[in-house]
Amino acid sequence: MEFHEITLEDKAWMDERFREDDWNACEYTFANNFIWRKIYQVAVAEIYGCLVIRSVQGGKYCYSYPVGAGDKRAAVGELLAICRKDGQPLRMAPLSAESCRQLSEWFPGRFLMEADRDDFDYIYAREKLADLKGKKLHGKRNHIARFKDGGAWSYEPVTDDNLEECRAMTYNWIKMRSDKWNEEMEQEVSVLHEAFDHRKELGLTGGVLRREGEIVAFSMGEPLNSDTFVVHFEKAFPDMQGAYPMINQQFVLHACGEYAYVNREEDTGDLGLRKAKLSYYPEILLEKYVAVESGIVYADRETEREQIADIWQKCFGDEREYIDFYMQERMTDHNMLVIHEDGKIVSMASFLPVCYLCGGEYVDARYVYAVATLPEYRGRGLAARILKFAQEYYGQPLLLAPAEKTLMDYYEKLGFVAAFADTGAEQEVTLTALSAEEPYETKPLTAQEYVKLRDEKLQRDGYVQWDAEAVGYAIRLCERADGGAVLLTAADGAQDLLLYEKDGDLLVIEETTLEPDKLGAVLPQLLAESGTCRVRHGQMGGMLWLPQGLPEVAAATDGYLALTLG
Repeated sequence: MEFHEITLEDKAWMDERFREDDWNACEYTFANNFIWRKIYQVAVAEIYGCLVIRSVQGGKYCYSYPVGAGDKRAAVGELLAICRKDGQPLRMAPLSAESCRQLSEWFPGRFLMEADRDDFDYIYAREKLADLKGKKLHGKRNHIARFKDGGAWSYEPVTDDNLEECRAMTYNWIKMRSDKWNEEMEQEVSVLHEAFDHRKELGLTGGVLRREGEIVAFSMGEPLNSDTFVVHFEKAFPDMQGAYPMINQQFVLHACGEYAYVNREEDTGDLGLRKAKLSYYPEILLEKYVAVESGIVYADRETEREQIADIWQKCFGDEREYIDFYMQERMTDHNMLVIHEDGKIVSMASFLPVCYLCGGEYVDARYVYAVATLPEYRGRGLAARILKFAQEYYGQPLLLAPAEKTLMDYYEKLGFVAAFADTGAEQEVTLTALSAEEPYETKPLTAQEYVKLRDEKLQRDGYVQWDAEAVGYAIRLCERADGGAVLLTAADGAQDLLLYEKDGDLLVIEETTLEPDKLGAVLPQLLAESGTCRVRHGQMGGMLWLPQGLPEVAAATDGYLALTLG
C-alpha cells in the first residue's frame, strides 16, 4: 500500500468507492479532489478495500475517513501505524457524525473529535432553490426581477464554444475584486481553471448567464451522490444587481432537475458568505468533524455516563441526582476532556464556554469545572496534563474557582493567578435586630432578563459574562433548592437582581447586584419570605490563566466571577 499523486486514471475506481458509501459531503467526488491536487498535494491509496485521500494542510498530513465498502476499521488501524512510524498523530477530516460514532466504538479514548463549523456544508432542497417560493425568499425574487428588467438576458450550458469566454470573464471578475484580493482567492481561481481544462474528463456541468450577449455569471458542478448535486463554483459580476441569485436559480433549473438536493459547499468561515448561504435557508446544515489521535479526548456523555458519575461521586461526594442534572443540562460531547487508561476514564475536567472582559473587549474563555482523577490514579500528573493540553488546545483564558484554598498552590504552578476576590461570608441573623424598611417589590426573572441586568450592573474589566443558556441552568439549579432568580424593585424605582437557594435554615445568595447596605435593608424581607435565619453571601474567589497576547490583568483581584455555573 502506497499513496500516489491523484491522476485522471484514478477516477474509475475512486468513483466506485464514493458510490459505495453515497455520502453527501462535498469533498467526496473525484473532481473536487483532482482540481485541488496542486494546492493541497492530494494523494490517494486503496487500503483494505477503502479509498483514503491524503492532503497537506498546515504543513502536516491530513487523511480522509476511509471511503467505500471495505474494512474501514482495519484501514484506520493501518493509518495509525503509518503515522506512528512517522512520529505524528493521525489526523482525519472530514468525518460525519456517524463516522465519529464508528471511530469511538472501534478506538475508544483514542481520538479527539470536534465539529468544524467553517466546514459545514449547506444543502438545499432543489425545488426551493428553483421556485424561490415563500415570504422568506421574497428578497431573492425581487433581485431576480431587477436583473430581468436590466436588459436582454439568456442562459446556456457551458460548452467548448463558450469555455474561453468563461475564462475571460474570470479575469474581468478578478479586476473588479482587486481591492479584496488575497491568497485564498488566487488559489480558487487557479482551481477553477483546472476545472475548465479538464471539464469533460471530470464530468463537470456548467451554466452561463448572459446580459446583452456578454457573459456576466457562470456556475459549475457535478452529481455528488444518488440524490444530491454539488455546486463547486459560482461567479458573477458583483456590481450587477441580481446576477448571483439569477445564475443560482437558472443553474438549478437547468442542471439539477434529476436531484432532490443541491449542496453548495461550505463557507470557510467567511461571515459574509455565511450570511449569504443562510439567506437561502438550507434544508440541511451538514456537520463535519475533525478527528485527531490524542491521549486526551472528549468524553461521550451517553456511552460514558456511568464512568463519569463514578469518578464524580468518588472525588466530590455529590448525589447522583445532581450529577445527572449537570450532565443533562451542561455537559456536551465537546466540553469535558478526559484521559483513558485500562479501558476506562481515569481523569477528567470540564471547560464551559464563557466570555471574559479583558482590556476593554470581550474574548472567548473557558470556565474550568469538575477537575477530578480517580484516587488510585493520582500522583501521576493526569489532571495537570489535561489543563496544560486545554491551555494550548483552546488558546483562550481559563478561569476557575478552587474547591479548597489549599489547591491554589497547585494551580499557580500551572500558570494560574488569583484574579477574583473572595468576599464570601456566612452570618447568623436575628430578624428583630434588622431595621424594618419599606419592602421591595419582587418578581421572578427570566434568564434573558437576568443577563441583561447583570451586564448593565456588574461589567468591568475582569468581568465574566455568562450567556442566557448558562444562567438559565443556574436558575433551574436554584429552583431545585427552593430558590430562584428575582427582580427587586425599590420604592424609588431602582432595580436589582438576586439569585438564591435554600439549605435548611440557611439562605444562600449566589449573586446579587445590591450594594451591601441595600442588601442589609432587604434581608428581613428575604429571610421572612424564605423561612430562613442565616445567610451566606459574597463574591466567589477564583483564578485565571491568560494566553500570551492578551492584556495582563491590571489589578488581579478586581475581576468579577461570582457565578460558577457547574
